[in-house]
Amino acid sequence: MQASENTNDDFLFIDDSDEHEILDEINGDAWKVLIVDDDPEIHSVTKLALSDLIVLGSRLEYLHAYSGEEACRIVEQNPDLVLVLLDVVMETDDAGLNVVKHIREVLARQDIRIVLRTGQPGYAPEESVIKDYDINDYKTKTELTRRKLVTTVYAAIRSYQQINIVSQNRVGLEKIILASAELLEFHSVQDYVQGVLAQIQTLSHCQKGLFCARGHGIVLNADDLSYYILGQYGGSSVLVNQKLDTLKSEQASTIVNNCFHEKEHYFADDCAALYISSGGFRATIYLEFDEPIPELDKKLIEVFLSNISIGYENVHLFQKLSNAAYKDLLTGLPNRLQFLSLLDDFCQSDNTDMVAALLDVNHFSDINDGLGQEVGNQLLIAIASRLKDMPGECIVARVGADVFGIIGPDRYVNPEHLLALFQQPFDAGEQHLPANACFGFCKQEHAGSRGVKLLSQINIALNLAKKDRSLSYGYYMQEMEDKTLWRLGMIRQLRTDFAANRLELWYQPQLMLETGKVIGAEALLRWRTNDGSFISPAVFIPLAEYSGLIIEIGDWVVHEACKQIKHLENEGFDDVGISVNVSIPQFRQENFVETVISATQKHHIEASKLELEITENVLMDDPQIIIDALEKLKAQGISIALDDFGTGFSSLSYLQKLPLDRLKVDRAFVTDIAKPGLSLIADTIINLGKQMNLTVIAEGIEEKAQEQHLKSQGCHEVQGFYYAKPMPTDEFLAYLSKHN
Repeated sequence: MQASENTNDDFLFIDDSDEHEILDEINGDAWKVLIVDDDPEIHSVTKLALSDLIVLGSRLEYLHAYSGEEACRIVEQNPDLVLVLLDVVMETDDAGLNVVKHIREVLARQDIRIVLRTGQPGYAPEESVIKDYDINDYKTKTELTRRKLVTTVYAAIRSYQQINIVSQNRVGLEKIILASAELLEFHSVQDYVQGVLAQIQTLSHCQKGLFCARGHGIVLNADDLSYYILGQYGGSSVLVNQKLDTLKSEQASTIVNNCFHEKEHYFADDCAALYISSGGFRATIYLEFDEPIPELDKKLIEVFLSNISIGYENVHLFQKLSNAAYKDLLTGLPNRLQFLSLLDDFCQSDNTDMVAALLDVNHFSDINDGLGQEVGNQLLIAIASRLKDMPGECIVARVGADVFGIIGPDRYVNPEHLLALFQQPFDAGEQHLPANACFGFCKQEHAGSRGVKLLSQINIALNLAKKDRSLSYGYYMQEMEDKTLWRLGMIRQLRTDFAANRLELWYQPQLMLETGKVIGAEALLRWRTNDGSFISPAVFIPLAEYSGLIIEIGDWVVHEACKQIKHLENEGFDDVGISVNVSIPQFRQENFVETVISATQKHHIEASKLELEITENVLMDDPQIIIDALEKLKAQGISIALDDFGTGFSSLSYLQKLPLDRLKVDRAFVTDIAKPGLSLIADTIINLGKQMNLTVIAEGIEEKAQEQHLKSQGCHEVQGFYYAKPMPTDEFLAYLSKHN
């Protein structure tokens, strides 16, 4: 017969045992075992593997079912059935689990032992199924070597026999089943072991109990193989997570050690040691009695342990998963996921004295880059250690690479207290590093309804604190979020409207001061929304720069300006140029120069008719890169103008290095230029520009007196409301026709 894909015949014959076979004397009776699997080969190899097996003096009698429906029928017809070896996946993915439900719920057969087997590990039963239906064991077929299969069957049948004996003589069986189910609700090792001890006490009436295991990998900071007390009953809670030797009981130490090494239970008149093992997790329970324990109680305890041993393995695995999911491996603190859960509790609390905070270490990336990641990690550990020293009511977590979360009373979680923690340097290996941080706070009264919402609120306060150089902290207020939401909404709308071609270029004429001839125009961006209203450039330009959209918009502006220059040439105005403003993000593009040159070539215009206006702020961002880029543009004939000169902080030495064509006098210096004693700066800029052989243009002219003063100073060009406001293309063409 050909084996199926999911069957490995050989595994049933591997000699994986280093112990003697389980052998009993035969008495002539038989245990009925039902094999349920839709693969006939599984029936054959299982029966062959269990051939000649004698369990508690009796042979095995085999019944066979090839579907879940057939299995249910056979169980109904055989009230003396003791064991079901049950495939999980048969005619349906949950056929095996339906059989379990039928046995336990419909037939109310709690005595039958059930061992689930599957060749498809992905179809593991849920924990609730194992808990609710008293499944004796669960294995993948590849796990079941002959030795493990024999051991599993032997243990299951023995469990069946014990259950029958106990059920006939003691109502305590119900306590065992209920206790096993209850214990599966525990997800921490300490809760689980305390639950086990409590249940054993009800079964055996012991006076004292200790749950002991090797400490390494279980007890925090335990790095040896000594026996540790994981839980206790009838003694001092101080003993928990301490070494067994702390008890100073030679009897307890000796019996626990012997039980652990001999791997079997030990019973004496005044004490007992119970051995638990599952999946490599081992433990010993030490009990003390005032009087000898009855034989029936021993059997009750053994049955109980056979049911809960797998739970001991599960709770360890669950705790490992929990640590992996909720602990930061570097610092040992709760991680972001756990902090969110803690914030959920914070939000539901009615303690208005509590505060939640985020701490962001300033310039941490510089330490990583300059001193190496190892030193950076040691610094984070040192910061975490100092934060852990905060009073016990405070909870600290690591929620990001260099961001920590803190929850605690306002008297501790406040700017003064947290800033004081950074007064002294931190020991990071051999380094003594000073560090500082920014903080965002949110009081309980302002917290949202959920942790995720609260984390966002604290983060808003933190980000504002990082932007405000005068303060290193900020407290969340509702108006902060309103402003943030408004900004995000505006950015989203700007992106949508830009894609829908609702952005426009308007043009403000620039004129020769002496002749009044229009020699060019400044292209100004306008945003007309869907309802026809306009949003001020002072509002949306910073938003475009903040979001990065300014790069796309800037490229579009350059192309539109070139297109307008070509249109003006076609209309006969071939001596009119267009100037456009260029932002810092545009200069940061690697291909910015090529993009501008390409636009002039694409639209077939003279490069000199396109002028790029830069501000001092752009220049100061990275002077040499800006100068290099401008020189390349200048070499192609593109004009360069310096806007807002005198309003920033640039050095005059940079002015000599820039390949400029025009110098613009800012409106701030023009407004009061006609008033006595208030024209000095404007006059100086005009004279400076002329001495450098630059064309000087003044902007913001709104009255005749300003124009007259500029003429007297020899200013070359002007623009402002006195001559014309910014206007759309059609109106600009009409203006040109009238004035040129």
